[in-house]
Amino acid sequence: MTTTQQQTPPQEDEPDKPEQSWRGVYEDEGSKELSKATTVRLKEDSRKLLGELLRPYKKLIWILVAIVVIENAARLAVPYLVHLGIDNGIPPILAGDGPRALITVVSAVLFSALLQAFTRQIFLMRSGRLGQTILLGLRRRVFDHFQRLSPAFHDKYTSGRVISRLTSDVSVIDELLANGFDGLVTAVLTLFGTMILLLVLDLKLGLIALLSFPILLLLTAWFRKRSAVVYRRTREAVVLVIVHFVESMTGIRAVQAFRREPRNEEIFAGVNEQYREANYESFRLNAVFMPSIKGVGNVTIVAILAYGGYQAYHGHVTVGVLTAFLLYLRQFFEPLQDISQFYNTFLSASAALEKLSGVLNEEPDVPEPAKPVKPAKARGHLELRGVQFQYVDGVPVLPGLDLDVPAGQTLALVGTTGAGKTTIAKLVSRFYDPTGGRVLLDGQDLRDLTEDDLRERVVMVTQENFLFTGSVADNIRFGKPEATLDEVVEAAKVIGAHDFITALPQGYETQVEKRGSRLSAGQRQLVAFARAFLADPAVLILDEATSSLDIPSERLIQRALRTILADRTAIVIAHRLSTVETADRVLVLEHGRILEDGPPHILITTGGNYAGLHQAWEDSLA
Repeated sequence: MTTTQQQTPPQEDEPDKPEQSWRGVYEDEGSKELSKATTVRLKEDSRKLLGELLRPYKKLIWILVAIVVIENAARLAVPYLVHLGIDNGIPPILAGDGPRALITVVSAVLFSALLQAFTRQIFLMRSGRLGQTILLGLRRRVFDHFQRLSPAFHDKYTSGRVISRLTSDVSVIDELLANGFDGLVTAVLTLFGTMILLLVLDLKLGLIALLSFPILLLLTAWFRKRSAVVYRRTREAVVLVIVHFVESMTGIRAVQAFRREPRNEEIFAGVNEQYREANYESFRLNAVFMPSIKGVGNVTIVAILAYGGYQAYHGHVTVGVLTAFLLYLRQFFEPLQDISQFYNTFLSASAALEKLSGVLNEEPDVPEPAKPVKPAKARGHLELRGVQFQYVDGVPVLPGLDLDVPAGQTLALVGTTGAGKTTIAKLVSRFYDPTGGRVLLDGQDLRDLTEDDLRERVVMVTQENFLFTGSVADNIRFGKPEATLDEVVEAAKVIGAHDFITALPQGYETQVEKRGSRLSAGQRQLVAFARAFLADPAVLILDEATSSLDIPSERLIQRALRTILADRTAIVIAHRLSTVETADRVLVLEHGRILEDGPPHILITTGGNYAGLHQAWEDSLA
């Protein structure tokens, strides 16, 4: 990562934001003015993504096209067969020659109807399976990519936008695959097939019918131009609604604790109104366009009926031809509406594809190495050599840190907020790469290790202690899925979580519910500890990991830590200095620089920064 690249700073370093209107709060989630070059690139990316999705199924798509052609040929044949039935089937009956010709035509109509129904059924089954297969692959691809992207990306990309990509945007593409393709092919075949048949049936009547075509083209061009803007606004507005809803519900405890409901309702009313206005504009466009198409079509039918009736009265046109003509005219105007509706669906799907391709084109800030190094057996020797790091250009967090942590040593990091403690932990975990210098594990640069090799060796436990939906046992074996129940129980016993787990209604099979809401904060922390210890990493990082524990639980953890950390490298970040006392060595940091370095029992006696922090902590206990 170059020194010019900006990254999102951790929340603890962010200043409080002033109250803003909903437009200010969510302006980055909605529409932005994009340069022409950016717009062109997004469209190219979306077309490329669509091509990648369809390319493996090219043969099946052509088969589906052939099925649609057969289906529409059968449908278009019916009015012409009606013409033959009236003009060639009824006269022989009136002349006493029998219904043989009419029976033949009726049989042909029946065959066409059955063929149309049969091909339609095949198309729906095959196209439905194809569409769901494509969507399955797309959802999996987007989900996998989101997981591979670095924490720096997720710091700035809200959960509401993530959900919108996998739900709203994918559903629009589903609509395109389910109805758009069929509708477009059917509409085009019907439109041009009908035009040809009208001219074949009667040239004069056909030319009169086609006089309305320029008007229809003008209406369609107007609709396309207006709907391109409106449907994009609709897609952007729905994202705002999803983002605010997800954020409000995710933080519902904070919302209720600080009586934020009225303000959230105000913000939601704003984004919801924008969504309503965008939808209303799309309905208004349809309310103008659809009746206009039907009106032009009805006027054309009236004109054809009047002129055709006059021609039929004078014997220039047969009744069968006029009947077929009127049947075809009813089919002629429907495709224009279908094509316009497909265009709307295509616009929405294009906007969704642009967003999805934008996500899929995001490169991880901590990429996998091009030529990974196979590491030897992990010992846990950490080195930071001239490490520089900045979240924002010109604001260094670590100006050039040199640090050597021997294998098996427990290192505690203390200092004021913003001193760089959490940044060091994130660099060692390789959630970020340094903007300068190197981070080494057992002599290997972390950038040369695969993610799998690194995660086997380095585990970080934070104060968030996130638990996933499932049982207690599932959450403990999260970092080691193949672990047996005996191994899970042993890890819990070592940590000191076994007693409270066995007291739960179903013991280790008790469901923790959403984010572990069934457990207390201290219990969630103990489960997170057991999870990390079962994974058995060479390097264990505890970032304020005991902050949620009460005094008895913390004492229990202290006893467990002394045993478990004895043979592994550990970095402990804590404001509660009782946790620091288990460390072999303490670093006192300030603005990314080391002020003091030594064993805690010695630093207490020097009268320096650590001694002052320790005295302040003891005074707070008193």
